[in-house]
Amino acid sequence: MRSSRDRKCSAHIAAQLISQRRTQVSHSGTSISHLSTFTCIRCGLTVPAATPAGATRTHCPNCLAGKHRPGPDATCGARTHPISIAVLRGGEWMLIHRCTACGGLDACPVVEDDNQLLLLRIAVKPLAQPPFPLEHLAQL
Repeated sequence: MRSSRDRKCSAHIAAQLISQRRTQVSHSGTSISHLSTFTCIRCGLTVPAATPAGATRTHCPNCLAGKHRPGPDATCGARTHPISIAVLRGGEWMLIHRCTACGGLDACPVVEDDNQLLLLRIAVKPLAQPPFPLEHLAQL
């Protein structure tokens, strides 16, 4: 049988989890607890606020655009666009966004329902447009 102290601790933990769910915000700036979908700020697609895995969605799966999630002292909130892919040591892909207003960079994990063609186009762009003439490779 659980003591009243254990029940109070369990109730406190449950209240914290509920409060954390209430504070999660979609990239449109609306609390997820009050919203099951949001409209992409770039392409206008109606997007589920949660990923297929149940995590909070940080960007549109169609165009990969997001909204800048400013830190505690910042007030940006402008649209972000994907600029690059980073691959972590464990093999997880991260999508790198640049804010259109302040130029800040943000990284978020790639989700299974993200636009795969667009992800590959972003990933191979440095190979298709190297910072040097390709003729220099023939001299090596």
